[in-house]
Amino acid sequence: MNIALNPEGSDLSPYLPDEHGLFFLYHFTAEGVRTKDVAQAQWTWRSYQLSDMRARHEIASEQALPPPVREAFLTASHGCHIDLEDDWLYGDLPDLRHDYSAEARGLGHFRFALNETMLIGARKQPLQSVDTIRKAVENGTRKFRSPAELIEAVMGQSLDGMAAELGGLSETLDGIEDRIVCDAWHSERQSLVAARRQLVVIHRQMATLTSLFRHLDHSHRNDLPDAINDMAARLSHRAHTLYHDGEQLQARTRLLQDELMAKLTMQSNQLLYILSVMTAVLLPMTIISGLFGMNVGGLPLVDTPMGFWVVTAVALFVAAAVYLFVRRLGRM
Repeated sequence: MNIALNPEGSDLSPYLPDEHGLFFLYHFTAEGVRTKDVAQAQWTWRSYQLSDMRARHEIASEQALPPPVREAFLTASHGCHIDLEDDWLYGDLPDLRHDYSAEARGLGHFRFALNETMLIGARKQPLQSVDTIRKAVENGTRKFRSPAELIEAVMGQSLDGMAAELGGLSETLDGIEDRIVCDAWHSERQSLVAARRQLVVIHRQMATLTSLFRHLDHSHRNDLPDAINDMAARLSHRAHTLYHDGEQLQARTRLLQDELMAKLTMQSNQLLYILSVMTAVLLPMTIISGLFGMNVGGLPLVDTPMGFWVVTAVALFVAAAVYLFVRRLGRM
């Protein structure tokens, strides 16, 4: 299938794919420089809007792609994977959604397939790493001599973005820890839950990436060119490092949550202690007032002018004695 770049060479908006569902088509020379001359092109990069039915039709009719690769592009699931089929390296890898994405900030999916002369990419939401590499290609600040170099750059940007997310989460946990230590923790439960939820998502993706690249290395090492094997090893090492960083942050969030729960338990115990003291103090006074409040004959001190004050003094004395007794028990 031949899709020509428009004569002006202008690129499409991230929101406006063309009639093929195509965002852009870049041609690269053997030196890795972008060119508008198809005759000089050594390889090409296409990017599709995967939620566009026109793009899905174009991918389904792409005869260069093996059937399993086409099926992987068009499947509705979002499970991460990477594999090799008839010299085509293809997969579905996570990436951070772009700031101008219509959906909430978080992780999206980047599907790709590459061989020596072609890289086909597809995504549903605008993705940060793809957009960053696209701008570098347009500005001429990066050269990519092969599709493997470009996909490594995209994944490197994605890992950089996730590392930045982990750094931001670490700073958030620093602030939460400071407030917990300073006993200003009363509004930190929701912040800690949100940070932990985001950390779980990123940590899970790092674990998946580490497993995927290890699978690629173990299953297809003899079938892949050395350049792609080296790329997989580098990305696997970076993902593994971020995985361990995420593990440390997860352990830290659990410790903070345990400390927060301990403080909540201590606060609850203090409230229960105060309530118990109040109950113990007021119970004798309630009994005395109940006894002297009965409307029956023979009540003592009824005809005594100082009877009210005598009963009040007795009730206060009993309450004070009970309070001191409870305090003494509390110190044991």
